[in-house]
Amino acid sequence: MLQSEELPREGPPVRVGYVLKMYPRFSETFIVSEILAREALGHDIRVFSLRPPADGRFHAMLADVRAPVTYLPHARIKAAELWDLVGEAVGRLPRLPSVLPELAASEVDDAYQALHLALQLEEHGITHLHAHFASVATTVARLASLLTGVPYTFTAHAKDIFHESVQAADLEAKLRDAAAAVTVSDYNATYLRTRFPASTHRLVTVRNGLRMDDFFYRPPLHREPVVAAVGRLVEKKGFAVLLRALALLHGAGRPVRAVLAGAGPLEDVLREQAAALGVAHLVEMPGPLPQHDVRALLTRSAVLAAPCVTGTDGNVDGLPTVLLEAMALGTPVVSTPVTGIPEIVRDGQTGLLVPEGDPVELAGALSRLLDDNELAVRLARQARVVVEDGYDSRRQAEALGDLHRRSIRRTRAVA
Repeated sequence: MLQSEELPREGPPVRVGYVLKMYPRFSETFIVSEILAREALGHDIRVFSLRPPADGRFHAMLADVRAPVTYLPHARIKAAELWDLVGEAVGRLPRLPSVLPELAASEVDDAYQALHLALQLEEHGITHLHAHFASVATTVARLASLLTGVPYTFTAHAKDIFHESVQAADLEAKLRDAAAAVTVSDYNATYLRTRFPASTHRLVTVRNGLRMDDFFYRPPLHREPVVAAVGRLVEKKGFAVLLRALALLHGAGRPVRAVLAGAGPLEDVLREQAAALGVAHLVEMPGPLPQHDVRALLTRSAVLAAPCVTGTDGNVDGLPTVLLEAMALGTPVVSTPVTGIPEIVRDGQTGLLVPEGDPVELAGALSRLLDDNELAVRLARQARVVVEDGYDSRRQAEALGDLHRRSIRRTRAVA
Protein backbone atom coordinates (compact mmCIF):
# COMPACT_ATOMS: atom_id res chain seq x y z
CA MET A 1 0.00 0.00 0.00
CA LEU A 2 0.99 3.59 -0.47
CA GLN A 3 2.07 5.48 2.58
CA SER A 4 -0.04 8.52 3.47
CA GLU A 5 1.50 11.98 3.43
CA GLU A 6 0.24 15.42 4.42
CA LEU A 7 -1.05 17.11 1.31
CA PRO A 8 -1.98 20.74 0.78
CA ARG A 9 -5.72 21.45 0.74
CA GLU A 10 -5.67 24.69 -1.27
CA GLY A 11 -7.08 24.81 -4.77
CA PRO A 12 -10.12 23.03 -6.23
CA PRO A 13 -11.42 19.89 -4.53
CA VAL A 14 -10.40 16.44 -5.75
CA ARG A 15 -13.24 15.27 -7.95
CA VAL A 16 -12.48 11.92 -9.59
CA GLY A 17 -14.04 10.70 -12.80
CA TYR A 18 -14.06 6.90 -12.99
CA VAL A 19 -13.81 5.74 -16.61
CA LEU A 20 -15.20 2.22 -17.00
CA LYS A 21 -15.95 0.13 -20.06
CA MET A 22 -19.34 -0.90 -18.67
CA TYR A 23 -21.05 0.13 -15.48
CA PRO A 24 -22.45 -1.59 -13.63
CA ARG A 25 -21.13 -5.00 -14.57
CA PHE A 26 -22.37 -8.02 -12.66
CA SER A 27 -18.94 -9.67 -12.44
CA GLU A 28 -17.09 -6.53 -11.28
CA THR A 29 -18.18 -6.20 -7.65
CA PHE A 30 -14.65 -5.04 -6.75
CA ILE A 31 -15.21 -1.77 -8.62
CA VAL A 32 -18.47 -1.07 -6.78
CA SER A 33 -16.79 -1.90 -3.45
CA GLU A 34 -13.97 0.50 -4.30
CA ILE A 35 -16.31 3.35 -5.16
CA LEU A 36 -18.39 2.78 -2.01
CA ALA A 37 -15.27 2.78 0.17
CA ARG A 38 -14.08 6.01 -1.39
CA GLU A 39 -17.46 7.65 -0.96
CA ALA A 40 -17.45 6.60 2.70
CA LEU A 41 -14.23 8.62 3.06
CA GLY A 42 -15.89 11.65 1.48
CA HIS A 43 -14.33 11.33 -1.97
CA ASP A 44 -16.29 12.99 -4.77
CA ILE A 45 -16.83 10.45 -7.57
CA ARG A 46 -18.53 10.56 -10.95
CA VAL A 47 -18.69 7.54 -13.25
CA PHE A 48 -18.26 7.74 -17.02
CA SER A 49 -19.27 4.49 -18.71
CA LEU A 50 -18.32 3.68 -22.29
CA ARG A 51 -21.10 1.12 -22.68
CA PRO A 52 -24.56 0.73 -21.14
CA PRO A 53 -25.04 -2.23 -18.78
CA ALA A 54 -25.89 -5.48 -20.54
CA ASP A 55 -26.11 -8.03 -17.71
CA GLY A 56 -29.72 -7.44 -16.63
CA ARG A 57 -28.89 -8.32 -13.00
CA PHE A 58 -27.52 -6.05 -10.29
CA HIS A 59 -26.02 -6.53 -6.85
CA ALA A 60 -27.90 -4.99 -3.95
CA MET A 61 -24.91 -2.89 -2.86
CA LEU A 62 -25.19 -0.91 -6.09
CA ALA A 63 -28.10 0.97 -4.52
CA ASP A 64 -25.69 2.47 -1.98
CA VAL A 65 -23.53 4.18 -4.63
CA ARG A 66 -24.15 7.93 -4.75
CA ALA A 67 -21.91 8.69 -7.74
CA PRO A 68 -23.85 9.91 -10.78
CA VAL A 69 -23.27 8.03 -14.03
CA THR A 70 -22.75 9.49 -17.49
CA TYR A 71 -23.01 7.12 -20.45
CA LEU A 72 -20.81 8.36 -23.25
CA PRO A 73 -22.25 8.10 -26.79
CA HIS A 74 -21.42 4.77 -28.41
CA ALA A 75 -23.43 3.51 -31.35
CA ARG A 76 -21.74 2.84 -34.68
CA ILE A 77 -19.95 6.16 -34.80
CA LYS A 78 -19.08 7.30 -38.31
CA ALA A 79 -15.93 9.20 -39.21
CA ALA A 80 -18.03 12.20 -40.29
CA GLU A 81 -19.61 12.37 -36.82
CA LEU A 82 -16.16 12.34 -35.27
CA TRP A 83 -14.97 15.24 -37.40
CA ASP A 84 -18.14 17.21 -36.65
CA LEU A 85 -17.36 16.80 -32.95
CA VAL A 86 -13.75 17.87 -33.56
CA GLY A 87 -15.07 21.05 -35.12
CA GLU A 88 -17.29 21.68 -32.10
CA ALA A 89 -14.36 21.10 -29.73
CA VAL A 90 -11.84 23.38 -31.46
CA GLY A 91 -12.75 26.47 -29.47
CA ARG A 92 -13.15 24.63 -26.15
CA LEU A 93 -10.07 22.41 -26.07
CA PRO A 94 -6.89 24.44 -26.68
CA ARG A 95 -4.77 21.28 -26.68
CA LEU A 96 -6.79 19.72 -29.50
CA PRO A 97 -4.49 20.62 -32.44
CA SER A 98 -1.49 18.94 -30.81
CA VAL A 99 -3.53 15.81 -30.03
CA LEU A 100 -5.07 15.41 -33.48
CA PRO A 101 -2.41 12.90 -34.64
CA GLU A 102 -3.25 10.68 -31.63
CA LEU A 103 -6.97 10.95 -32.32
CA ALA A 104 -6.48 10.18 -36.01
CA ALA A 105 -4.49 7.06 -35.13
CA SER A 106 -7.19 5.84 -32.71
CA GLU A 107 -10.32 3.80 -33.31
CA VAL A 108 -13.21 6.07 -34.28
CA ASP A 109 -15.29 5.06 -31.25
CA ASP A 110 -12.39 5.67 -28.86
CA ALA A 111 -11.60 9.09 -30.29
CA TYR A 112 -15.28 10.12 -30.31
CA GLN A 113 -15.81 9.08 -26.68
CA ALA A 114 -12.56 10.72 -25.60
CA LEU A 115 -13.68 14.02 -27.10
CA HIS A 116 -17.06 13.76 -25.39
CA LEU A 117 -15.37 12.94 -22.11
CA ALA A 118 -12.92 15.82 -22.48
CA LEU A 119 -15.76 18.27 -23.10
CA GLN A 120 -17.54 17.12 -19.95
CA LEU A 121 -14.60 17.33 -17.55
CA GLU A 122 -14.84 21.07 -17.04
CA GLU A 123 -18.62 20.95 -16.93
CA HIS A 124 -18.52 18.50 -14.02
CA GLY A 125 -15.42 19.92 -12.35
CA ILE A 126 -13.42 16.71 -12.75
CA THR A 127 -9.84 17.15 -11.52
CA HIS A 128 -8.61 13.57 -11.99
CA LEU A 129 -9.49 10.54 -14.12
CA HIS A 130 -9.15 6.94 -13.01
CA ALA A 131 -9.79 3.96 -15.30
CA HIS A 132 -10.10 0.27 -14.54
CA PHE A 133 -8.31 -2.15 -16.87
CA ALA A 134 -5.50 -1.06 -19.17
CA SER A 135 -7.66 -1.60 -22.23
CA VAL A 136 -10.37 0.57 -23.81
CA ALA A 137 -11.27 2.50 -20.64
CA THR A 138 -7.66 3.62 -20.23
CA THR A 139 -7.41 4.35 -23.95
CA VAL A 140 -10.27 6.83 -23.64
CA ALA A 141 -9.02 8.26 -20.32
CA ARG A 142 -5.54 8.81 -21.76
CA LEU A 143 -6.86 10.63 -24.83
CA ALA A 144 -9.15 12.81 -22.69
CA SER A 145 -6.20 13.61 -20.44
CA LEU A 146 -4.08 14.65 -23.44
CA LEU A 147 -6.92 16.87 -24.62
CA THR A 148 -7.49 18.62 -21.29
CA GLY A 149 -4.42 18.28 -19.08
CA VAL A 150 -6.50 16.53 -16.42
CA PRO A 151 -4.21 13.79 -15.05
CA TYR A 152 -5.22 10.15 -15.28
CA THR A 153 -4.35 6.96 -13.48
CA PHE A 154 -5.51 3.42 -14.14
CA THR A 155 -5.65 0.03 -12.47
CA ALA A 156 -4.27 -2.92 -14.44
CA HIS A 157 -5.64 -6.32 -13.49
CA ALA A 158 -4.80 -9.45 -15.52
CA LYS A 159 -6.31 -9.95 -18.97
CA ASP A 160 -5.29 -6.39 -19.80
CA ILE A 161 -1.68 -7.33 -19.01
CA PHE A 162 -1.20 -10.96 -20.02
CA HIS A 163 -3.62 -11.73 -22.85
CA GLU A 164 -2.05 -12.34 -26.25
CA SER A 165 -4.06 -9.45 -27.70
CA VAL A 166 -2.29 -6.88 -25.49
CA GLN A 167 -0.10 -4.60 -27.63
CA ALA A 168 3.14 -3.82 -25.83
CA ALA A 169 3.57 -0.36 -27.37
CA ASP A 170 0.03 0.65 -26.40
CA LEU A 171 0.40 -0.54 -22.82
CA GLU A 172 3.78 1.16 -22.48
CA ALA A 173 2.33 4.47 -23.72
CA LYS A 174 -0.41 4.26 -21.10
CA LEU A 175 2.11 3.52 -18.36
CA ARG A 176 4.38 6.33 -19.54
CA ASP A 177 1.70 9.01 -19.81
CA ALA A 178 -0.23 8.19 -16.65
CA ALA A 179 0.27 10.33 -13.56
CA ALA A 180 0.57 6.95 -11.85
CA ALA A 181 -0.38 3.38 -12.60
CA VAL A 182 -1.87 0.88 -10.20
CA THR A 183 -1.90 -2.88 -10.25
CA VAL A 184 -3.46 -5.37 -7.88
CA SER A 185 -0.58 -7.68 -6.96
CA ASP A 186 3.17 -7.68 -6.46
CA TYR A 187 3.38 -10.34 -9.17
CA ASN A 188 1.81 -7.97 -11.70
CA ALA A 189 4.03 -5.10 -10.56
CA THR A 190 7.20 -7.18 -10.99
CA TYR A 191 6.08 -8.35 -14.43
CA LEU A 192 5.33 -4.82 -15.62
CA ARG A 193 8.56 -3.37 -14.21
CA THR A 194 10.57 -6.11 -15.88
CA ARG A 195 8.86 -5.67 -19.23
CA PHE A 196 8.63 -1.86 -19.21
CA PRO A 197 11.49 -0.62 -17.01
CA ALA A 198 11.52 2.89 -18.47
CA SER A 199 7.79 3.50 -18.00
CA THR A 200 6.92 2.05 -14.61
CA HIS A 201 8.62 4.43 -12.18
CA ARG A 202 5.20 5.59 -10.99
CA LEU A 203 3.69 2.09 -10.75
CA VAL A 204 2.29 1.07 -7.35
CA THR A 205 0.47 -1.92 -5.93
CA VAL A 206 -2.95 -1.25 -4.43
CA ARG A 207 -4.81 -4.46 -3.71
CA ASN A 208 -8.51 -4.92 -4.31
CA GLY A 209 -10.51 -4.85 -1.13
CA LEU A 210 -13.73 -6.04 0.48
CA ARG A 211 -16.25 -4.17 2.59
CA MET A 212 -15.43 -6.24 5.65
CA ASP A 213 -18.68 -5.38 7.43
CA ASP A 214 -20.49 -7.41 4.76
CA PHE A 215 -18.49 -10.57 5.53
CA PHE A 216 -19.21 -12.19 8.88
CA TYR A 217 -16.67 -14.84 9.82
CA ARG A 218 -17.94 -18.31 10.74
CA PRO A 219 -15.52 -21.17 11.44
CA PRO A 220 -15.85 -24.05 8.96
CA LEU A 221 -17.57 -26.51 11.26
CA HIS A 222 -20.53 -28.75 10.46
CA ARG A 223 -20.53 -27.71 6.81
CA GLU A 224 -22.13 -29.72 4.03
CA PRO A 225 -19.68 -31.74 1.87
CA VAL A 226 -20.06 -29.15 -0.88
CA VAL A 227 -17.28 -27.68 -2.99
CA ALA A 228 -18.16 -24.18 -4.17
CA ALA A 229 -16.73 -22.68 -7.35
CA VAL A 230 -17.70 -19.21 -8.51
CA GLY A 231 -16.70 -17.29 -11.61
CA ARG A 232 -17.07 -16.80 -15.33
CA LEU A 233 -17.26 -20.08 -17.21
CA VAL A 234 -14.06 -19.53 -19.16
CA GLU A 235 -10.86 -21.50 -19.58
CA LYS A 236 -8.70 -19.54 -17.11
CA LYS A 237 -10.97 -20.44 -14.17
CA GLY A 238 -9.91 -24.08 -14.40
CA PHE A 239 -13.39 -25.49 -13.84
CA ALA A 240 -12.72 -28.33 -16.29
CA VAL A 241 -9.96 -29.46 -13.92
CA LEU A 242 -12.38 -29.27 -11.00
CA LEU A 243 -14.85 -31.57 -12.73
CA ARG A 244 -12.10 -34.13 -13.29
CA ALA A 245 -11.11 -33.88 -9.62
CA LEU A 246 -14.74 -34.34 -8.62
CA ALA A 247 -14.91 -37.48 -10.77
CA LEU A 248 -11.85 -38.86 -8.95
CA LEU A 249 -13.46 -38.19 -5.57
CA HIS A 250 -16.70 -39.79 -6.74
CA GLY A 251 -14.80 -42.81 -7.99
CA ALA A 252 -13.16 -43.15 -4.57
CA GLY A 253 -16.57 -43.22 -2.92
CA ARG A 254 -16.44 -39.72 -1.48
CA PRO A 255 -19.89 -38.18 -0.83
CA VAL A 256 -19.08 -34.76 -2.23
CA ARG A 257 -21.07 -32.37 -4.39
CA ALA A 258 -20.17 -29.17 -6.20
CA VAL A 259 -21.96 -25.92 -6.94
CA LEU A 260 -20.47 -24.19 -9.96
CA ALA A 261 -21.96 -20.67 -10.07
CA GLY A 262 -21.41 -18.50 -13.08
CA ALA A 263 -22.12 -18.01 -16.76
CA GLY A 264 -19.92 -17.92 -19.81
CA PRO A 265 -19.07 -19.43 -23.17
CA LEU A 266 -18.00 -22.80 -21.73
CA GLU A 267 -21.29 -23.57 -19.97
CA ASP A 268 -22.45 -26.22 -22.44
CA VAL A 269 -18.94 -27.67 -22.66
CA LEU A 270 -18.74 -28.04 -18.87
CA ARG A 271 -22.20 -29.61 -18.66
CA GLU A 272 -21.22 -32.11 -21.34
CA GLN A 273 -17.96 -32.85 -19.55
CA ALA A 274 -19.76 -33.47 -16.26
CA ALA A 275 -22.11 -35.89 -18.01
CA ALA A 276 -19.23 -37.70 -19.74
CA LEU A 277 -17.42 -38.06 -16.41
CA GLY A 278 -20.54 -39.45 -14.75
CA VAL A 279 -20.84 -36.63 -12.22
CA ALA A 280 -23.60 -34.49 -13.72
CA HIS A 281 -25.88 -35.46 -10.82
CA LEU A 282 -23.30 -34.12 -8.38
CA VAL A 283 -22.81 -30.74 -10.03
CA GLU A 284 -25.28 -27.90 -9.63
CA MET A 285 -24.89 -25.02 -12.09
CA PRO A 286 -27.28 -22.24 -10.99
CA GLY A 287 -25.83 -19.55 -13.22
CA PRO A 288 -24.46 -16.23 -11.95
CA LEU A 289 -25.51 -15.31 -8.41
CA PRO A 290 -25.92 -11.90 -6.76
CA GLN A 291 -23.37 -11.21 -4.05
CA HIS A 292 -25.66 -12.04 -1.12
CA ASP A 293 -26.33 -15.47 -2.65
CA VAL A 294 -22.60 -15.99 -3.23
CA ARG A 295 -22.00 -15.24 0.44
CA ALA A 296 -24.72 -17.73 1.41
CA LEU A 297 -23.20 -20.40 -0.85
CA LEU A 298 -19.70 -19.86 0.54
CA THR A 299 -20.92 -19.87 4.14
CA ARG A 300 -22.57 -23.29 3.80
CA SER A 301 -19.84 -24.90 1.68
CA ALA A 302 -16.98 -26.92 3.12
CA VAL A 303 -14.43 -25.48 0.69
CA LEU A 304 -14.02 -23.06 -2.18
CA ALA A 305 -12.10 -24.32 -5.21
CA ALA A 306 -10.45 -21.76 -7.49
CA PRO A 307 -8.26 -24.00 -9.71
CA CYS A 308 -7.10 -21.19 -12.01
CA VAL A 309 -4.99 -22.00 -15.06
CA THR A 310 -3.16 -20.03 -17.72
CA GLY A 311 -5.33 -20.01 -20.82
CA THR A 312 -4.06 -21.00 -24.23
CA ASP A 313 -4.42 -17.31 -25.23
CA GLY A 314 -2.33 -16.14 -22.28
CA ASN A 315 -5.42 -15.06 -20.35
CA VAL A 316 -5.06 -15.62 -16.64
CA ASP A 317 -6.69 -14.52 -13.42
CA GLY A 318 -5.06 -11.82 -11.33
CA LEU A 319 -6.65 -12.43 -7.96
CA PRO A 320 -10.26 -13.68 -8.02
CA THR A 321 -12.43 -11.64 -5.66
CA VAL A 322 -14.25 -14.80 -4.60
CA LEU A 323 -11.05 -16.02 -2.95
CA LEU A 324 -11.04 -12.96 -0.70
CA GLU A 325 -14.75 -13.39 -0.02
CA ALA A 326 -14.41 -17.04 0.99
CA MET A 327 -11.41 -16.31 3.22
CA ALA A 328 -13.26 -13.44 4.90
CA LEU A 329 -16.28 -15.67 5.58
CA GLY A 330 -14.26 -18.55 7.04
CA THR A 331 -14.46 -20.95 4.10
CA PRO A 332 -11.20 -22.82 3.43
CA VAL A 333 -9.81 -22.38 -0.08
CA VAL A 334 -7.87 -24.43 -2.60
CA SER A 335 -6.27 -22.65 -5.52
CA THR A 336 -3.21 -22.65 -7.77
CA PRO A 337 0.03 -20.60 -7.78
CA VAL A 338 -1.06 -18.42 -10.71
CA THR A 339 0.03 -14.76 -10.86
CA GLY A 340 -0.77 -13.01 -7.56
CA ILE A 341 -2.80 -15.79 -5.93
CA PRO A 342 0.06 -17.01 -3.66
CA GLU A 343 0.22 -13.52 -2.15
CA ILE A 344 -3.11 -14.23 -0.44
CA VAL A 345 -3.40 -18.05 -0.53
CA ARG A 346 -0.24 -19.08 1.30
CA ASP A 347 0.09 -22.84 1.09
CA GLY A 348 -0.47 -24.48 4.45
CA GLN A 349 -1.08 -21.11 6.15
CA THR A 350 -4.18 -19.47 4.67
CA GLY A 351 -5.23 -22.17 2.21
CA LEU A 352 -3.89 -24.94 0.01
CA LEU A 353 -2.16 -24.53 -3.34
CA VAL A 354 -1.93 -27.25 -5.99
CA PRO A 355 -0.25 -27.23 -9.40
CA GLU A 356 -2.44 -25.76 -12.13
CA GLY A 357 -4.11 -28.28 -14.40
CA ASP A 358 -3.61 -31.22 -12.00
CA PRO A 359 -6.93 -32.91 -11.03
CA VAL A 360 -5.18 -35.54 -8.88
CA GLU A 361 -3.53 -32.94 -6.64
CA LEU A 362 -6.72 -30.90 -6.57
CA ALA A 363 -8.76 -33.92 -5.48
CA GLY A 364 -6.19 -34.66 -2.77
CA ALA A 365 -6.33 -31.10 -1.41
CA LEU A 366 -10.13 -31.12 -1.38
CA SER A 367 -10.08 -34.42 0.49
CA ARG A 368 -7.73 -33.00 3.13
CA LEU A 369 -10.03 -30.10 3.86
CA LEU A 370 -13.14 -32.27 3.87
CA ASP A 371 -11.55 -34.76 6.29
CA ASP A 372 -9.43 -32.61 8.59
CA ASN A 373 -11.56 -30.17 10.61
CA GLU A 374 -8.57 -28.94 12.58
CA LEU A 375 -6.70 -28.03 9.40
CA ALA A 376 -9.75 -26.36 7.89
CA VAL A 377 -10.37 -24.22 10.97
CA ARG A 378 -6.71 -23.24 11.32
CA LEU A 379 -6.42 -22.18 7.68
CA ALA A 380 -9.72 -20.30 7.80
CA ARG A 381 -8.80 -18.38 10.95
CA GLN A 382 -5.44 -17.30 9.55
CA ALA A 383 -6.99 -16.42 6.20
CA ARG A 384 -9.48 -14.06 7.85
CA VAL A 385 -6.65 -12.22 9.60
CA VAL A 386 -4.72 -11.76 6.35
CA VAL A 387 -7.79 -10.42 4.53
CA GLU A 388 -8.56 -8.00 7.36
CA ASP A 389 -4.97 -6.74 7.43
CA GLY A 390 -4.34 -6.32 3.72
CA TYR A 391 -7.58 -6.39 1.75
CA ASP A 392 -9.97 -4.05 3.52
CA SER A 393 -11.56 -1.69 0.99
CA ARG A 394 -11.16 1.22 3.41
CA ARG A 395 -7.38 0.95 3.15
CA GLN A 396 -7.63 0.59 -0.60
CA ALA A 397 -9.73 3.77 -0.76
CA GLU A 398 -7.25 5.69 1.41
CA ALA A 399 -4.37 4.60 -0.81
CA LEU A 400 -6.15 5.61 -4.01
CA GLY A 401 -7.18 8.94 -2.50
CA ASP A 402 -3.58 9.70 -1.56
CA LEU A 403 -2.40 8.66 -5.00
CA HIS A 404 -4.87 10.91 -6.78
CA ARG A 405 -4.12 13.94 -4.61
CA ARG A 406 -0.42 13.48 -5.30
CA SER A 407 -1.07 13.20 -9.03
CA ILE A 408 -3.09 16.42 -9.05
CA ARG A 409 -0.48 18.24 -6.97
CA ARG A 410 2.30 17.10 -9.31
CA THR A 411 0.35 18.20 -12.38
CA ARG A 412 -0.32 21.65 -10.91
CA ALA A 413 3.33 22.06 -9.99
CA VAL A 414 4.41 21.34 -13.57
CA ALA A 415 1.73 23.51 -15.20
